Amino acid sequence: MALFSKGRGRSRGGDNFRAKGGSGTRGQGRGRGRGSNLARGGPRSTFNPTRIEEIAEDDSNEGNTTAEEGLKGDAYSSDNISSDEDNEDIETKVKPYSVLLQSLNASVPRGQPQTKKRKVKRDEDFGDTRLSERSRDEYPQNTMDSEMDLVEEPEEGGNLSMDAVENNDDDNEDISDNDPFAKHISDPDEAKLAQKIQNVKDDKWVRSGSSVILATWKFSLQHPVDASYIPLLGAKVPIDTGNLPLKQKLQVSSMKLLPPFNHLIGNLASCMLSYRDLLLCHGSSTNADSLRKLTSLHALNHIFKTRDKVIKNNGRIARDTEGGSTELRDQGFTRPKVLIILPTRQSCVKYVDTMISLCEPEQEENRKRFQDSYARGDDEFSDDKPEDFRELFNGNDDDMFRLGMKFTRKTVKYFAQFYNSDIIFASPLGLRMAIGTEDAKKQDHDFLSSIEVVIVDQANALLMQNWEHVEYIFEHLNLQPKEAHGCDFSRVRNWYLDGNAKYIRQTILLTNFNFPALNRIFSLYMSNVAGKAKFGVDYDGAMLDLSVELKQTFSRYDYTSRITDPDNRFEYFTAAIVPILAKHSVAAAGGGQGVLIYLPSYADFVRVRNYLATSASTQNISFGSISEYTSVRDVARARSHFYSGRHSVLLYTERAHHFRRYRLRGVKKVVMYGLPENPIFYKEVVGGFLGSSISESKVDPDQASVRSIFSRLDMMKLERIVGSSRYVKMLADGGGDTFDFV
Repeated sequence: MALFSKGRGRSRGGDNFRAKGGSGTRGQGRGRGRGSNLARGGPRSTFNPTRIEEIAEDDSNEGNTTAEEGLKGDAYSSDNISSDEDNEDIETKVKPYSVLLQSLNASVPRGQPQTKKRKVKRDEDFGDTRLSERSRDEYPQNTMDSEMDLVEEPEEGGNLSMDAVENNDDDNEDISDNDPFAKHISDPDEAKLAQKIQNVKDDKWVRSGSSVILATWKFSLQHPVDASYIPLLGAKVPIDTGNLPLKQKLQVSSMKLLPPFNHLIGNLASCMLSYRDLLLCHGSSTNADSLRKLTSLHALNHIFKTRDKVIKNNGRIARDTEGGSTELRDQGFTRPKVLIILPTRQSCVKYVDTMISLCEPEQEENRKRFQDSYARGDDEFSDDKPEDFRELFNGNDDDMFRLGMKFTRKTVKYFAQFYNSDIIFASPLGLRMAIGTEDAKKQDHDFLSSIEVVIVDQANALLMQNWEHVEYIFEHLNLQPKEAHGCDFSRVRNWYLDGNAKYIRQTILLTNFNFPALNRIFSLYMSNVAGKAKFGVDYDGAMLDLSVELKQTFSRYDYTSRITDPDNRFEYFTAAIVPILAKHSVAAAGGGQGVLIYLPSYADFVRVRNYLATSASTQNISFGSISEYTSVRDVARARSHFYSGRHSVLLYTERAHHFRRYRLRGVKKVVMYGLPENPIFYKEVVGGFLGSSISESKVDPDQASVRSIFSRLDMMKLERIVGSSRYVKMLADGGGDTFDFV
């Protein structure tokens, strides 16, 4: 269980109580930001590697130093879990306050909603939540102690309260029968829908071949057998928003905000507005803004058309003189219809600002609070940081948040209670905390029961946080609610009542690159009867885009199974790589080998570090280490010792590079224990670190090299590194297991 500092509240909103994620006192920390030096399981014992060259003068000055912090505790470690006795003690201490609340509630008039009470539980955590040093420095203590996401608002009755919107609303528009919203959401053909759902359950899909868009993009489509509304994508690609089935108000504003579509964006818009599931595998900082505007436009269009349908039916019910003779089903169990999962608060600000530009509300309730809690303009990185890094981490990079937004005809309300919201913005950790504990009886995921559009942006960044939270959220989407929440079941759509909402829900995944965990979401949780599309590219290969020419070796080891693959990789490393390091360590004594070992996961890092520190075969290898948990002081020491040659080997994790983008000097050789997920990292580590050493004459170009270890399990990574035209041959049997590129 993670160590939390006092910080922002974890409220999902509720009836004047700290609900969903709040501890009842002061929340449980801000989240990681860009990584930190705090461990998950609280204070950890330090790790002292035994294979480090010791210098008496340095030891006398530095005292007892470590090359790295101790072994990271498990995310669900029981070391810091509060015992039942602790909780009982807390309840005893707050008893006088409870008595005061009871006396206040006793004065509430009969028939008025009572304040809900929930048991306070401390130190609940569901993964990687850490408070970075940068965050602690930049946030004053009084700001961090305030519960920024706390919502004190009663839950409104009914599954779609329209807040006194009149039936003669001038903004209300009739929805055409040919509108994709009508065909897929509001008025589907019941018989055809039932057949499609059954085909999806039976895994009967039609898979079209890949087609090429803009010479580089590949497109593939899957849809259930006999799906009736699957127009040929690309036959009539929209050139701008004027050709999309949008509300008139959004069409006008979007024409000003969005430029004319290129062929790719036009195809994406056609796919998105026809309610297909979508996986885009090659997002970037160059097209991030266009994708954000397009998804925001689609989300607002869905919300506004849902409201139009309800308002129209409200009028029909009011005119029904026979009293209940008209059956109108236009709602879900709860109000929230769109869920947007994002990596940081700043990314949430970008989405919110885009939506405000599109819908142009007359009033914005709680806007200042939103600006104070989410926006921060004094955190700009210098141009020496990569563009993708600045796109992700500029501004407020806190990864622990959740925000409900409520749209009415003239007003947008921030920090709405979840059950009163139309759109929910959240990070995976923030939403996981909102759902609650592992105890099913105490969980509350009813606000996810009627989600009809899910947007996951920058999925590659979420992979570097804790992907388990993302899967946990998808597991709890569109489940039958435990409570009624004031729902009018006579107006709930039949496919909700039948438990088939997940076959109607549209899921949109945007990522800079594909990876196995994302493919799992695509295969298991994207079951839309309208079909699902995947957009990708052919890769030339990151190894061709280096700033220097050097020898690149790729070594394949035997793959037996997914379970044994980590052991197979470690055995190959100790048998083929370590002896070479040990052999040259004596010859390089004093000058340092300058070997950087890049490790894709923390588990690999711990295993290799412990082996180098304790094995008899590595007694001559001096090494340092930098992981995502290494303190700033220890990072500086490790970098200095490696550059000076005191350490021959430096262990370096992928997440440390993702969150910090260090520029390591003194690198003469690189060993990739595993290929990086992000191909940009390969270029930065190999071309950047080695290229810098060559330009500084630290190593001769003929002596500099990189050796990467891979197996069949690394197929997606390998394609991005060596190119789409090469990776298949490298994975095939009989083609050898070592591949050299110069």
